[in-house]
Amino acid sequence: MLDYNRLHAVFPSDGAVPYDQRGIQEIETLRKTLDGVLFIDRVLKALGIGEAKAYPPKGENGLRSLHQQVCDSKASAHHKLSVFYYFLLDYDGVRGSRSQVSEDFAIKSGLPKKYQILMRGLWHMDRKEFKFALEHLAHPSLPPEFADEIVIILVRHAKANDYSLPLAYYHTTQPVFKKSEALDLLFGALARTSVTEALYFSRTHAESTRRLLFEKLILSVVDDRTAGSARNRELVSLPLDGAEEAWFNEYLTSGEGNKLKLAATTVETRRIITGRHRGQIRARGLDDSTATARPARSRPSR
Repeated sequence: MLDYNRLHAVFPSDGAVPYDQRGIQEIETLRKTLDGVLFIDRVLKALGIGEAKAYPPKGENGLRSLHQQVCDSKASAHHKLSVFYYFLLDYDGVRGSRSQVSEDFAIKSGLPKKYQILMRGLWHMDRKEFKFALEHLAHPSLPPEFADEIVIILVRHAKANDYSLPLAYYHTTQPVFKKSEALDLLFGALARTSVTEALYFSRTHAESTRRLLFEKLILSVVDDRTAGSARNRELVSLPLDGAEEAWFNEYLTSGEGNKLKLAATTVETRRIITGRHRGQIRARGLDDSTATARPARSRPSR
């Protein structure tokens, strides 16, 4: 069994190293583009390892210090090995596709496969290689660890309004969000991708949250000047229930949505499509014809 307490039983003593000046600069640049926090930062913090931004280690002395901090922590052996496995993926990254430093370590240390899958997924997230990250993080053997943060990053870094990756991650893992930001961003991605799917998603939440999401859906469509007519047609044709119909009208006539330029038009279009407009016209027509047919009162003779 590998003795991970020995520095060079974990890290190779020769060959290319990832924590030279250039490697450190690349990692710091990635951290800045990911809102100042890498997933390995979150892992280390959760395990009580090291100080803020202890990663990447600065040279040989920094690596030795971080290795000792991991060994001295109260984390389980599997968690310690997982952290080392992540670091060794850095070594593979600078040594080329044929490098198997991390794989050899996993075999010698007996690191369970699910920990390898998780850490490799987080490593790809930190490299902004999101497609490869999801091939691991959406694996059925994994609980949805860091689900909020994963969704937030995937939505924020979606290109050309392509939200297929965050939506694929959500549909595969079905996480329960802890942060309202993650829920808002995912719902926004849903609303911009499929108005109907966003409606059904909103119905899976308690009424107070459901109404907020529903109003957010209306806003995302009516206020989107670049969306064209397709999303508007989809919105006004939705199969709303009684509560949603009331929320729709209230939001666009007397609520915050009545300030939107197309609010009145959207309400009127919805009434026409659902038949309410025609019904009102028929009712008014009946009243008018009745009034017309009513005989005029004769004027008294003088």
